Amino acid sequence: MLSCAKWNSAASFDLMARNFKELEEKMSPESRARADAMAKEMMAEMLLAEIRKFMGLTQEELAGALGVTQPSLSKLENQDDMQVSTLRRLIEALGGQLEIIAHLPRGDIRIRQFKEAS
Repeated sequence: MLSCAKWNSAASFDLMARNFKELEEKMSPESRARADAMAKEMMAEMLLAEIRKFMGLTQEELAGALGVTQPSLSKLENQDDMQVSTLRRLIEALGGQLEIIAHLPRGDIRIRQFKEAS
């Protein structure tokens, strides 16, 4: 039986990125365009925990960046509803920027009411 070794996520991510790059170079432009479109669609539907994992962070690491405990972060990741300010802090701790956009019949509108004061 194989023993479970601690997974080195940085080295594994590098290996996956390199393998993907090699595969991508062999793809036709049409296949690459389909793969890019599929990746964008999948990223648009990610849950907060999936975004954290995609960014290569553990709950402990992100909780530390936010100044909360790991159990508190776990609760946040599983909430169906949260304050805009909490979501903004979480996204910024992941290295991102939160934008709220309303998709209305007459067009998309970026909501600026919740923008933090500079």
